Amino acid sequence: MTHPNFFRPRLQFLPRNFVERILDEAFDILATAGIQFENPAVLKIFAEHGLRIDEEKHLVYFPRDAVEKTLQTAPKTFSLFDVNGERARTVGGDEVTYDPGSAALKVLDAKTGKMRHALSEDYAQLSRLVEHLDHVKAHSTALVPSDVPVEISDSYRLYLALTHCHKPLITGIFQISSQQPMLEMLRIVRGGSQALRDKPLAIFDCCPSSPLRWSDLTSHSLIECAKAGVPAEIVTVPLAGATSPITLSGSVVQHAVETLAGLTLAQMVNPGAPVVFGGAASIMDMKTATTPFGSIESTMLTLAYIDVAKYLGLPTHAYLGLSDSKTLDLQAGYETYQGILFAALAGINIVSGVGILDYITCHSFEKLVIDNELCGMAYRMMQGLAERDRPMAKTIIAESRELGYFLEHPTTMQYLRDEQFFPAKVVDRTSMQMVDAEEPPARDWERAAKTVETLLAKPAFEIEAGLKSELLKIMRSEAKKWGMEELPIV
Repeated sequence: MTHPNFFRPRLQFLPRNFVERILDEAFDILATAGIQFENPAVLKIFAEHGLRIDEEKHLVYFPRDAVEKTLQTAPKTFSLFDVNGERARTVGGDEVTYDPGSAALKVLDAKTGKMRHALSEDYAQLSRLVEHLDHVKAHSTALVPSDVPVEISDSYRLYLALTHCHKPLITGIFQISSQQPMLEMLRIVRGGSQALRDKPLAIFDCCPSSPLRWSDLTSHSLIECAKAGVPAEIVTVPLAGATSPITLSGSVVQHAVETLAGLTLAQMVNPGAPVVFGGAASIMDMKTATTPFGSIESTMLTLAYIDVAKYLGLPTHAYLGLSDSKTLDLQAGYETYQGILFAALAGINIVSGVGILDYITCHSFEKLVIDNELCGMAYRMMQGLAERDRPMAKTIIAESRELGYFLEHPTTMQYLRDEQFFPAKVVDRTSMQMVDAEEPPARDWERAAKTVETLLAKPAFEIEAGLKSELLKIMRSEAKKWGMEELPIV
C-alpha cells in the first residue's frame, strides 16, 4: 500500500511532440495506404460505417476522424476479476500487472537441464505455481501441451488454467474453432453472458500480421471479443528491419497504424468494448536472423509505443521480463530485470513475459520463481519514497544520537516492512560467515528449484466441483471431435 505523501518514479521515453508526429504519420498511412483485412465479414462492417474499401485487395482506408471517433468510445480503464468473482486488477492508468509469457512450446527441465516439449501435467504444475506467487498477479495460457490434439490446445489450456489457479488470465486462440468453447467456459465460471461482461475474467490476445495486415483468425477473435464484451489485447509484433522499418521510430509508426486499425474495428462492432493497446515489439538480429526480445532496442520500441498509448489514454500491454537465453544464466538475469523494471517505471498495465526463455518458446519454473522476486522489487520501486514524518529525520536523529544507532528507535519497527522489501529464500542475502565454509553456496537456480518443490507441495486451488464438471464436459466434447477419447490425467 502506498503512503499518501509519496513520490513514485516514472519514465517517459518520448517527448509529447515526438508522439504527436508519430500519430500524425500513422493517421496519414491509415487514410492513404490502408490496412489489409483477410476476413470478408470485416470488410462488410467497415463498409457499413462508411469507410472506403478495395474489395479486390481486401484493403480498408481509415479517415482520421473515423479513428478518432472510436478512440472516444474505447474505455480508458477496466477491471479484471478472478475465478471467484472478486475484483483482482485494474487495467489502465499506471497500474502494473505481471503475468507469465504465453504460448511457449517447451519447458526447461530442472532435473536434466535440457528443454523438452511441454505436457499437460507441466501446464497444470505451472498453474499451481502461479497460484502461490504473490507478485505474479495474473495467469496466462502459458504452455502449449504436446499431448493433446492441436485443435483443442487453446481451449484445453484455458480449462487447465481455470481449474488450477484462481487469478485472472491472459489467453488467445490459434484456431478459429477455439473461440466459442473458450467463451462458453468463461460464461460458465462467471454465471452467464452479462455477468462475464460485468466481471471480465480473461483478456484475449489478438495479433495483427505485420506489415499492415489483419488475418482472418485474429480479426475474427477481435470481433467475437467485442461482441461478448470480453477485453481484447491487440498484440502488434513489428520486427524492425524485417516486417517493419529498420528505424525504431518508423517501426513505432507502423505499430500505431496496425493497432489503431484493430481498435477501430472493435469499437465499430461494439462501442465501449475494452481494448488494450499492446505489443511484442522486437528487432531482427541481422547476424543470427533471430528476434531478440531481450535486446535493449526491443525495450526501446516498447517504451516508445507505450508513450503513444498513454498519450491516447488507452490501457497498455507489453512483452517484457523475458530472456532470449537458453538457460538460467547472467544473460537471463539482466535481460529479464531490465524489462521488469522499465515496465514498472513506465506504468505498463499488463506485462507478459516472466518465466520465459529462448525467444518466447520455453518456460522455466525456476526462472518464474526468481522473476516473482524481481517483480516484488519492482512493486517496491513503484511505491516510491514516502515522506512518513515531518521532519523526516531531525527528530529521529536527535532521539538516537546518544546510542549511535537506530535499531531500538520505535520508527524502525513501525516502518520496517513498509520501507524494505523482504525477498524469499530464492534470493541469497547471507554472508559467507553465515554459511558452511565446507560447502559452496547454493546457486540461484538450485535455490529456485527448492522453492518450486516447496510451492508445489502446498495445497492447490480447486474450483467449485459443479463448475469443474461443466467445464470438463465441454472439454471432453471438444476432444472427441478430434479423435481423443480421454484427456490426459493431471
